[in-house]
Amino acid sequence: MKRVILTGGTGFVGANLARRLLRDGHEVHLLVREGYRPWRINDILDDVRLHVVDLADEDTLVSVVRRIRADWVFHLAVYGAYASQQNVQQMIQTNILGTVNLVNACLVTGFEALVNTGSSSEYGFKDHPPHEQEALGPNSHYAVTKASATMFCRYTAQSQDVHMPTLRLYSVYGSYEEPTRLIPTVIVRGLHQELPPLVSASVARDYVYSEDVAEAYVRAASVPDQSRGAVYNVGTGIQTSLEEVVAQARRMLDIKVEPQWGSMPERAWDTHTWVANPDLIIRQLGWKPRYSFEEGFRRTVTWLRTHPSLLQFYEDKIQA
Repeated sequence: MKRVILTGGTGFVGANLARRLLRDGHEVHLLVREGYRPWRINDILDDVRLHVVDLADEDTLVSVVRRIRADWVFHLAVYGAYASQQNVQQMIQTNILGTVNLVNACLVTGFEALVNTGSSSEYGFKDHPPHEQEALGPNSHYAVTKASATMFCRYTAQSQDVHMPTLRLYSVYGSYEEPTRLIPTVIVRGLHQELPPLVSASVARDYVYSEDVAEAYVRAASVPDQSRGAVYNVGTGIQTSLEEVVAQARRMLDIKVEPQWGSMPERAWDTHTWVANPDLIIRQLGWKPRYSFEEGFRRTVTWLRTHPSLLQFYEDKIQA
């Protein structure tokens, strides 16, 4: 059993990781901000320990971290991953300064592993699956802040000789995803025999299921003999187009209506090539995705159907 600190535990990926860590028998401490949204963790509140702390408050953060004395630290707190989050100063405050403060606080007490969360957007637009040592070309202010945090963690790990890998996540989907994102929107609308407005059919992503991502975090923390400050791409290595996503939904949900391609304008981040090169994490951590897109999509549909109160919550958010 490990004592674990998890930031971003009320977010989509963090809530899934918290459940995985609890299933594995670990003691889970969530660092949450004032005014956090609890809907993703309501059913595990009795099983985790909450600490309300602002990552910008260095003194309080050091005190909390010293009190917990964690073996593993998973840093998933983030701002700017959604289109509605446009405040650049908040991106810098959360993604860079928050990371620096957390790392420094943890260095005071020591730890076995601190796993940072990066983003595939650090690479920017590529016409191929980029490897971890490839030059970065961040395609947004958010991506710039994530690349900065990754480089800080990498340098600190090497200079302080500590275990601090970064996982560059591709397009995670699964239970507790933000309701207005593509996969839950397609599912919820599909359950009503509808399809949402759609961009070009050829827009593509590397979709990786949330349980596979949780496994990557655990391996990043626990597999020995990693290089200091290692960076790993977390994706399937398989690109799935929007046309394939919609076709999967129509088959699984028996949707009769035809998709209206181009009924929604493409966004600045939409691209026709976005796919991971997961060779390094496969070789060094023995990780590989267990779930195909079809199986992960099916599991997400089942999760929504078997949680009627959450399904209603998703419907309300999508209709708002």
